[in-house]
Amino acid sequence: MSEWKQKRFWKEVSVVEEARGFAVALDGRKVKTPAKSALVVPTRKMAEAIAAEWDAQDEGVDPLTMPFTRSANASIDKVTVQFAEVADMLAEYGDSDLLCYRADGPEGLVARQAEVWDPLLDWGAEALGARLEPRTGILHEGQDAAALAALRKRVHGFTAFELAAFHDLVGISGSLILGFAAALDHLEVDALWEASRLDERWQEEQWGIDEEARSMEGEKKKSFAHAVAFFRSCSE
Repeated sequence: MSEWKQKRFWKEVSVVEEARGFAVALDGRKVKTPAKSALVVPTRKMAEAIAAEWDAQDEGVDPLTMPFTRSANASIDKVTVQFAEVADMLAEYGDSDLLCYRADGPEGLVARQAEVWDPLLDWGAEALGARLEPRTGILHEGQDAAALAALRKRVHGFTAFELAAFHDLVGISGSLILGFAAALDHLEVDALWEASRLDERWQEEQWGIDEEARSMEGEKKKSFAHAVAFFRSCSE
């Protein structure tokens, strides 16, 4: 990944349309991924976001300020070469989805989980054709095989770029259903994020806010919001 250590040598950043999509060029020289593959993305909007990140670099290239570039690199260098494995791994979240793991007490937490999470499971049943059921207790109880198969088929239907974003949506939230809800614009990012943090919010109400944990959560939320933006840029 030596290109990340380069000093800025370019003056002009441009988007170049190609047969397979759009590339980004620095003074006419097309950007490559860390694995030296051509950085060609599916939409102009995504390419323009990447170009803006490169244009914003000052003396050196800082990958922490280039989320669209990093996500595109991951799509090409990592997801494309092991698409089936990544899709299968994400689909497995359906059998242990956060929204299905319910507390058996206290009553207030049980009620809040039902109030926030049940409508999302209802949406999944209608929009995704997959009804996942809530579970209580510490023993794992598998979900309906047909529902899991329907979710797996949908995950495998993504493009590599969409799957890279979906990987973060599911991994950060802990929920396949929340990942789909974010990808399909079912709810706003803030609402989905709060749904994923319901248990943590309950604990904060009982014991107070841990500022260090909240700071770490803030970074995760930024990554979640970026994954939503990157997913949307795959088709806009």
